[in-house]
Amino acid sequence: MPPRPPMEAQTFGKGAPSNYRFQYSACTGRRKALLIGINYVGQPNALRGCINDVTNMSTFLHDKYGYRREDMVILTDDQQNPMSVPNKANILRAMQWLVRDAQPNDSLFIHFSGHGGRTPDLDGDEEDGYDDVIYPVDYRTAGHIVDDDMHDIMVRPLQPGVRLTAIFDSCHSGTALDLPYVYSTQGILKEPNLAKEAAQDLFSAITSYGQGDFASVAQTAIGFLKKAALGDSARQRTVRTKTSPADVVMFSGSKDTQTSADTFQDGEARGALSWAFIKTLQQRPNQSYLQLLNSVRSELEGKYSQKPQLSCSHPLDVNLLFVM
Repeated sequence: MPPRPPMEAQTFGKGAPSNYRFQYSACTGRRKALLIGINYVGQPNALRGCINDVTNMSTFLHDKYGYRREDMVILTDDQQNPMSVPNKANILRAMQWLVRDAQPNDSLFIHFSGHGGRTPDLDGDEEDGYDDVIYPVDYRTAGHIVDDDMHDIMVRPLQPGVRLTAIFDSCHSGTALDLPYVYSTQGILKEPNLAKEAAQDLFSAITSYGQGDFASVAQTAIGFLKKAALGDSARQRTVRTKTSPADVVMFSGSKDTQTSADTFQDGEARGALSWAFIKTLQQRPNQSYLQLLNSVRSELEGKYSQKPQLSCSHPLDVNLLFVM
């Protein structure tokens, strides 16, 4: 069995300042889950399997990981209670509930199954020039929810040692939480390594970001850019990175440029990622992060073109045991 995550604070390594650390979660504290499934009933491009995904995920979390029903918020568009409808206001309110008062070793979980998309990036933090978005049931009047906002609500407030596991089963969801560390199926970091590329003043910017001091972030970033070559896009991305000392891990249904399948599995309509994630952990519960990524990929390979992604808020030892 893969080793469990270490409990002591971890340095970013590879030349990073020793005072900037992150911490894995033991996932032994309180458990809370937010599950969102939207079939867009009666709307153009309606889906079939998203509500089923949430039903199956809630049972899986309860039976296999000990999440209590009373600690789950479920938003689906087949409910009569207006507070349980997955409109934009309810989704944003539920995201705030999920992370409120989170403590080290808590295990938080968010699952979104529905439509996702892309919109032009307005703040310059996306390498491809587009933000990822999700579509609430009332998107035609209320608009979409942008990855920047989801990051600010659910990632930035978290303390070291708090786990947030995110499953985004939607199109164009590769970086739906703007987590800067993306890993390949060989366990290789795909994105620029903050620890490798950053100078001390970049970490000052990150520390200010974590404290919500955006004025200091701007001042430090401007000072660094005066010293750096203007065309050094990797360093510019590093300045704007959204790393976190918390333990945030996301499995997404596809790359930012891909769609995710609404499919039919085990006798019912399902989202491909949601189905594969549950199936592989039921069959082999003690997998490493890398094994889990490859298991999910293997379930979908040859059936669908989408390639699920693994990303994290900090450098991840992908050979550790996946816990939540």
